[in-house]
Parts: sequence; C-alpha cells; structure tokens
Amino acid sequence: MCGVADVRVAEASDLREVPAVEDAADELFRDRGVLDLPPAAPAAARAEAWRVLVAGRPVQGFAVLERVDGDVHLEQLSVHPAAMRRGTGAALLRASVSLARVAGARRVSLLTYADVPWNAPWYARHGWRVTDDLGPGLRALAGSAVERDLARHGRRVAMVRPVHDPG
Repeated sequence: MCGVADVRVAEASDLREVPAVEDAADELFRDRGVLDLPPAAPAAARAEAWRVLVAGRPVQGFAVLERVDGDVHLEQLSVHPAAMRRGTGAALLRASVSLARVAGARRVSLLTYADVPWNAPWYARHGWRVTDDLGPGLRALAGSAVERDLARHGRRVAMVRPVHDPG
C-alpha cells in the first residue's frame, strides 16, 4: 500500500518519468475505445504547474495541481496500471488535499468523466462530490477547448472536496 508519506513534490528527475506513467494510464481509455487522447504533456510543461506530486521510485503515479479561484484544482491524476489497486491514487488524493489545506484553499476541484468507473465513481468513494458551484476560473476550464474535446468521449462533471472534510 502507498501512503501519504510515500508521496512527495516532484523533482526534475521525477518529471521526466511522468509522461511514461501518463501514457500507460491512458491505455485504459484506449481499451474503452477512446483512441485520440491528447499526447502526454512533456516534463517541461509539467514543471510549470503550481505543484506536481509523485508517488513511488520510480514514479508510479502523479497528481498535477493548479491554483484556480483561490482554491486548488487537480488538473490530472494518473497511476501506472501496474501500480493500480494498491492505494497509490488514494495516497495522491490525500496528499493533494493536505497540500491544499496548508496553502489556505477551501477545497480541491477536478473535472472528470461521470461514468468511467475509475473516474467520478472512484473520486466519490474518496469524499468528492459533483458540483455546479463553479467559480469563474473553474467555469473557464470546464468550457475550454480541451474539455470540449474530452467530452466527445463521455459526460464530464466537476467535482470538489472540502479540505477540512475528513473523507
């Protein structure tokens, strides 16, 4: 099992491993017939994020966090399929919420597929709830070209988790 203690802020060497994890995780979508996902972001692009958290050495999973509307937005969470169902994703979620709390955020938001089992249903099991309460920044993200492109493959929803909620 992977715990929050196993999660750390990414260093440059970790960021070089992140695209391979993203590509491997995206294979699960390809198995569902989604063949045209955007390519993995290069390490240099990830380095521009507010924070990137990683789990494992070598990296088994990562979370990309941005500041949006004064809160924290989970832009992406990916776990290598070989590391799934071992608590890696849950540890990254807990660490993301903890980091958001320390940063003074009220909540952590994300945009995800409503009906993909390892998306909205999985986040809901970890204390996240679907919301229509979108600030201007999150509303802009939800309406972006990237989101519109992703929505071609299934219904997308915004979800939030308060940082002080024990879930």
